[in-house]
Amino acid sequence: MSATPLALAVDFGGTKVEAALVDADGVLLPGSRHRLPTGRTATVADLEASVGGVVRDTLAALPEGATVVGVGIGCAGPIDRKRGLVSPLNVPDWRDYPLRDFIASVVASAGLDVPVTLEMDGVAITMAEHWVGAAQGVDNVMGMVISTGIGGGLIVDGRVITGPTGNAGHIGHVEVGDTRGEDTFGAPYALEAIASGPHTVAWARRQGFTGETGEELAAAYTAGDEIAVAAITRTGRAVGHAIASATALLDLELVAIGGGFSHSTPDLFTHMRAVIEAHYFPFVRKVRIVPSALSSEGPLIGAAALIHRSAMLPANPRA
Repeated sequence: MSATPLALAVDFGGTKVEAALVDADGVLLPGSRHRLPTGRTATVADLEASVGGVVRDTLAALPEGATVVGVGIGCAGPIDRKRGLVSPLNVPDWRDYPLRDFIASVVASAGLDVPVTLEMDGVAITMAEHWVGAAQGVDNVMGMVISTGIGGGLIVDGRVITGPTGNAGHIGHVEVGDTRGEDTFGAPYALEAIASGPHTVAWARRQGFTGETGEELAAAYTAGDEIAVAAITRTGRAVGHAIASATALLDLELVAIGGGFSHSTPDLFTHMRAVIEAHYFPFVRKVRIVPSALSSEGPLIGAAALIHRSAMLPANPRA
């Protein structure tokens, strides 16, 4: 039997860390996916236990005759891709934490000597959309996630754009005109402060909405509640303006959007597209805004793409 090349994919976020084995077609190996909690209150020891735990459990699922050819890590930003350091905003105990080296040590203790690649999670999810998702065959793409926060990644002329620190694509932290949202790390005019799920709900509650979750807001929108309709419209238009600005800057062809709050209603996309359709530049009006074609496995497929499709990435010399 020939060796099956697999990537060990790791996705680290503000509430959980997951790992799985992913083949060269972007398919997760059944039984290899494992998850443990992270969280705002987690200590360094807690976080290392969770990350190390999912990596070891996933490696234990490696079938006989298969080969791990590399480890791909997608992590919430900001990051330092050259030094392999992470500082996830929603995980306060990790500031300039050496996540790449920690995972490399766990993998080495299992007897593996393979490359370990760290990129921002927005980069990973965009690569997944380009590989097996909604952006297949399109070489000027922005991937977005609208959930608890708002993240993104960029592919321009078929090449991933990371920037020197690895943080290119932070669309959630661009400012959107004079629309004011909640305070997000001191930036109430940032898109994330306006249009993330929790901040959309917070705005609706200030207008009199009595629900507390994005799911309740979505249900109220479907029922025709005026405040919910205003909240979703406001969020959709804010995202549309951010996409218009990104397209004017980068001449994008397609924006693929996933994340829990992006599923609140199809009308969210209608409001985004209305902003694009009214833009004065034809090259901005051409951009297509589509839902993600990926399931919840998308972030892990993206982490695996860092290995299986590494030729798309810029060089990353070690510090």
